[in-house]
Amino acid sequence: MTASATPVERPERPAREPFTPGSRMWDEAGLITFPLTAGSAFLLQTMEPSIAAVVDEHSTFRTDPMGRAMRSIASVMMWIYGGDEALAEADRLRTMHASLNTVDAQGVRHTALSSGPWAWVLHTAIYAYTEGNRPFTSTPLSEADKEAYYREVVQLMRNFSVAPKEIPETYAEWLEYFHDRVENHLVATTVADDFLRVSRRVAPPAFLPRALRPAWRAATAPVSRMQYFFTVGTTPQVARDKLGLSWTATDEATLRALGWLIGRGVPLLPERVRYFPIAYEARRLERDRTRLRRMIDLRPV
Repeated sequence: MTASATPVERPERPAREPFTPGSRMWDEAGLITFPLTAGSAFLLQTMEPSIAAVVDEHSTFRTDPMGRAMRSIASVMMWIYGGDEALAEADRLRTMHASLNTVDAQGVRHTALSSGPWAWVLHTAIYAYTEGNRPFTSTPLSEADKEAYYREVVQLMRNFSVAPKEIPETYAEWLEYFHDRVENHLVATTVADDFLRVSRRVAPPAFLPRALRPAWRAATAPVSRMQYFFTVGTTPQVARDKLGLSWTATDEATLRALGWLIGRGVPLLPERVRYFPIAYEARRLERDRTRLRRMIDLRPV
């Protein structure tokens, strides 16, 4: 008779959980200022070789930039404000990306769900909020604020089944990791160049009649120039240097001035205008639930 082996206890994987009111993401991810730093986040993604290869073959950002941007924003809003559907949205994206593979000109195979590239998408979101967003905040984030936000993004990474090995323990460790990746792993790619080109002049939607396209270009030109300016301005200097992007002291002063106005002006807007629609409706619904709960608790029994 042989002794039975003692089973090895495996640590339980942290639970996937949707975000709820009271979190920093709930209060801030849905603000209309989100696109101001989303551009630099996507730019950093297109400098990651595997992401660039997959985006080059499969993304519609060149042919349908407006549609892609709106779909991306709606998806991000679902991550935070979708309740139980947030986890379904994460699963949908993983399923969608599972087949997005390609082989580059050098014969290297790239897969969208490789652990490093899959995690890098959310790492760029951390940068966008804690570092890239600094010009647009009226109150600078403390180190404690950054750590608290980082803990929330760690939960988001768990929701997206990011490999634990890709998640630094603390914000301070993440910051070191991030700068190392930018310095030693990111490269200038044609996809990054194309994204910058598209950002400077957003093409009209395919459904827009040809006669109205000149009006579209005239109307969107100032917005496109500003979005491009914010994208370049909130991108790390090391990445700008790799892409050959110039950024002067005058540019920096302009960014700070515009950021000051935005950071102090947006909080004064009505909530319905201040937040994207999904975020606003989720917040309104939560207030309705709270009021209902209060009435239920006050009922005579």
